[in-house]
Amino acid sequence: MTTTARVLIAADKFKGSLTAVEVAERITAGIRRARPGASVESLPVADGGDGTVAAAVAGGFERHEREVTGPLGAPVTAAFALRDGTAVVEMAEASGLELMPPGVFAPLTATTRGTGELILAAVEAGARTVVLGVGGSATTDGGTGMLEALGARFLDEDGDPVPHGGGPLVEMVSADLSGLDERLADIEVVLASDVDNPLTGPKGAAYVYGPQKGAGEQDVKVLDSALTHFVHVMGESVGPRAAESAEAPGAGAAGGIGYGALVGLNATFRPGIDVLLEVLGFAGALERADLVITGEGSLDEQTLHGKAPAGVASAARKAGKPVVAVCGRLGLDNKALKGAGIERVYALSDLEKDKDRCMSQAGPLLEQLAERLAEDRL
Repeated sequence: MTTTARVLIAADKFKGSLTAVEVAERITAGIRRARPGASVESLPVADGGDGTVAAAVAGGFERHEREVTGPLGAPVTAAFALRDGTAVVEMAEASGLELMPPGVFAPLTATTRGTGELILAAVEAGARTVVLGVGGSATTDGGTGMLEALGARFLDEDGDPVPHGGGPLVEMVSADLSGLDERLADIEVVLASDVDNPLTGPKGAAYVYGPQKGAGEQDVKVLDSALTHFVHVMGESVGPRAAESAEAPGAGAAGGIGYGALVGLNATFRPGIDVLLEVLGFAGALERADLVITGEGSLDEQTLHGKAPAGVASAARKAGKPVVAVCGRLGLDNKALKGAGIERVYALSDLEKDKDRCMSQAGPLLEQLAERLAEDRL
């Protein structure tokens, strides 16, 4: 390619080091040092987890902030993104693990109430479609906190509201969705996630994701049992679709908030990266590009299962556009990369073997890597 080549940067964050926006800025700086004449367009991306709102804002959405209930019950400031009636709501903003104090976990009691409050704020701001990006949660409450904030009632045998969190769900004797905000009936909710787990069982929310939220072996059993009980109670309220939704792909996403969205908000499940590429206008940017650069902190087996770089590469391949990737660490062989549609990978670890320095110096290293990439490809 010549220096008039048109480059599209569509990379996710390097978790713990750089946001997706910062990744794009560093790659752009490196390319322009090596090839000043190159045309560079950036479209930071995300897969529905933390960083999704930031990616939407970078793509032209308007940022809105609200004070909502955090995972421990204390107020937090959270944001959603809005453009032309479509809101991007990121549960990690309101109910994420990153909001917990260092070293503090609350696997049995953390709540998704703030996510429901954020959805309500988006509706009040004029959203007709809500893209609910889930991931990075501190919670395993099946989405009950979210639904409660939207008007649902979950009561114990004394007729009192069931306490927050996944553990107390075992106390639930009735679920009533009749009080859900009537405006929700006219809102399209899209559940955007990079995982397709069911709600319960060995591949469910508690067993697969509970430990990363601080759940010990006994906690996991308690949570899975409580979620199973929740489905049973919901069945008495909404009928067979309660059990059907629990088995549906995405029900186990983000501590079961996927289930809450599916059964309570009639959400449609879609891979997060596919949804985000659509709402960000990726197709138009792709049409303008000669080369696509994607990436994330670690390119590994997880990347191939719904993560942003795989989605970007898949879309680019369908459009006949070459794709290269940047990352901090590479954990895939050439066969896997080729299968994903990625021609070549440039890793920070090629420049710096020390992992800590790789993380702390990710920005400057990424600029160097982008220079090398530009010299090779442009």
